[in-house]
Amino acid sequence: MKLVSFDSAGSWRPGVVLGSAVFDVEMLLKGGSSADTHRISSVRDLLREHGAALPKLSERLIAAAREKPQAQIGSLDTLRLGPPVIDPAKVLCIGLNYNDHVAETGRALPSHPDVFAKFASTLIGPYDEVRCSNITQNLDFEGELAIVIGRECRAVAVENALDFVAGVTVLNDVTARDLQYRGTQWLPGKAVDASTPCGPALVTLDEAGDVQNLDIATRVNGVQVQSSNTRYMIFPVRELVTYISYFLTLSPGDIITTGTPQGIGAKRQPPLWLKPGDTVEVELQHVGVLRNVVR
Repeated sequence: MKLVSFDSAGSWRPGVVLGSAVFDVEMLLKGGSSADTHRISSVRDLLREHGAALPKLSERLIAAAREKPQAQIGSLDTLRLGPPVIDPAKVLCIGLNYNDHVAETGRALPSHPDVFAKFASTLIGPYDEVRCSNITQNLDFEGELAIVIGRECRAVAVENALDFVAGVTVLNDVTARDLQYRGTQWLPGKAVDASTPCGPALVTLDEAGDVQNLDIATRVNGVQVQSSNTRYMIFPVRELVTYISYFLTLSPGDIITTGTPQGIGAKRQPPLWLKPGDTVEVELQHVGVLRNVVR
């Protein structure tokens, strides 16, 4: 199942993708019109109610789409999409989680996951413009796999960790390197408003496949600058969920982005900084492609 957030008259609505068509989830679940009720007004709301039984939800939505074709809103290529979860309570990020990326930074291998935070205000849609080049001269890319939590968890065992993951999506941890390195904390360079493309869909694990064997690539103006596979993570997804849930309760809709592989612009010679007019793409196997222009 693929879940999206789509723009409907200036507000975000939850949708499910069937083929190339997007259906309004609330209309499928409630019938009639999307104006009937706003109880499930976001993908986060949907996960709160159905995150523990996503296969059953998928079957229900597919059956309802056959019965209610009027719930079809449009096609993926005609709708404006936002980040799949537009209102996460937490956006948690992992730094230095690929061996080759650690090597290019010259740092020692981490003994524990390196966790930092973003905010929901950083997130933009999969095809939106990145509009922060006016505040930094050192704008960089970081293609990443991100997971979305499906149900509340705290102190979960590693063997059960994936049971609490709703699915995966693609994220570009666009970073203002000059702001990042002004102090000892990374937040200024990582939490710039409207800087972080995410999407195009939240793809459930049954459709995405093995999260530890997905190819990931980043391209700038059509030239490949990052290429790896999620099997090269130092701390796999299961361990990240377990580690974070040890000290922090994870809630439905929370996003955890899992680190970037080698090839970031800052470590190239000469450095490759993003500039206005550049197009950046991040592609994750079985999940989707982000495509964003820098302005």
